[in-house]
Amino acid sequence: MASRRTRPAPRPPEGTPPPAELARQARAVLADAVRIARWVADGAAPGTTPLAAQALERAAAALELSPDRIRTGWDRARLAGLIELHGDTARAGWRLRAWDRDDTAVLRGWVALFDAWSLIHPASPDIEATAVAEAVEAVPQVLSLLQLSAGPVTVPALLDLLGQRVAELHEERCEVPYGPQPLSDGDRTAPAAHPAELISRLLDWALEGLASVGALTLGAGHATLSPLGNWAVWVKLEQICVAAQSPAGNIEQSASDMLLGCARLTPGPARAEYRAWLAARPVGSAVAELLAVARGEDALLRGLAFEALRVVGAPAEPEVRAVLTEPPLRPYALLWLAEYEGADPDDAQEVLSREEATWLWVDTAAAVADHGETALLVRHLETAVQGTVPALLDEIRAVGHPRTVQVLVALAAAHPDPALAKAVRRAAFQVHTGGA
Repeated sequence: MASRRTRPAPRPPEGTPPPAELARQARAVLADAVRIARWVADGAAPGTTPLAAQALERAAAALELSPDRIRTGWDRARLAGLIELHGDTARAGWRLRAWDRDDTAVLRGWVALFDAWSLIHPASPDIEATAVAEAVEAVPQVLSLLQLSAGPVTVPALLDLLGQRVAELHEERCEVPYGPQPLSDGDRTAPAAHPAELISRLLDWALEGLASVGALTLGAGHATLSPLGNWAVWVKLEQICVAAQSPAGNIEQSASDMLLGCARLTPGPARAEYRAWLAARPVGSAVAELLAVARGEDALLRGLAFEALRVVGAPAEPEVRAVLTEPPLRPYALLWLAEYEGADPDDAQEVLSREEATWLWVDTAAAVADHGETALLVRHLETAVQGTVPALLDEIRAVGHPRTVQVLVALAAAHPDPALAKAVRRAAFQVHTGGA
């Protein structure tokens, strides 16, 4: 494990343009998508998406683009994070707001598009989904060969590599490879697909898809990585190296196991662990997994999930905003959004209503009761926004947190003041029996 932690990150390939030039190229690839996103953000299509028939016609007329270019640009705007959908309503995404001033946001948007090349350019419907999935999984090796070659690579060389990688995937899964297979007991040869033809079609589709997002250029019988494509492959290699440097070795764990592994780390090492875990996953699936953990019963993991989401930053904003409607997650989401929008962490609590603050107090107390020391639970009493213990107990009963009884029982058992402990036990009994 130690050798993995010290693995150096790869250096950008020689001749890689500076970030400002790469961002200029990325803006050019996404020019139509940005125009469409801004048209939507300006309120030109209120209450509907541009793919609705009337909105599509208005967009084509207003932007002087063909309907096909509007559809393509719309898909790219969604995939690059330029527009967000809320039901049937579209609004500006965080990247669109930062588009003109933040080259990093532009490059991240293009990488999101690059990652979605197989959605931008769907495979022919007559190719089986399993074959398409295998080609997508094999494409990183094709891209690595293109980068290592530092120039044009012939289609036969790429075809050979893709075929080898697909065969390896079959072998790793203990599956029967493409092609005729001998049957036992003297039976005739099994019917077969045409592997060369299929692999050739998959390669053509992949190269066309990658070219459509600006990752490579196609010539007569060869392909070459574009500067953007060259840089993107380096970014992916860098992410793998960052993931390999996980200090606590949790990168291959589920979100819940990773968070538990970080529970006793100090903030700095915990953030390093979150970054390594996130670098090994697509950001969308990582955010979804963290929020799924936050919806669970363990209050400690709920709080830690939102700490990990702070490391994700802006790409998590739409998903965090969407959970504001979920009462157990709302206080955490409000604090996350307040800090994301620039509030000092010490002042962020002001965004919570009294009821939300009380709910959060009980949830945090539940985490301490389950995973912490009794002294911490007593100290936690001092953090309540209510000025007195009777007021706190009244409001705790009112918010209806599902762990209220357990928290009060644990607090009563831990508190050194007999009179206060008695009052807390009485409150726990009243909540348990539904009394006043």
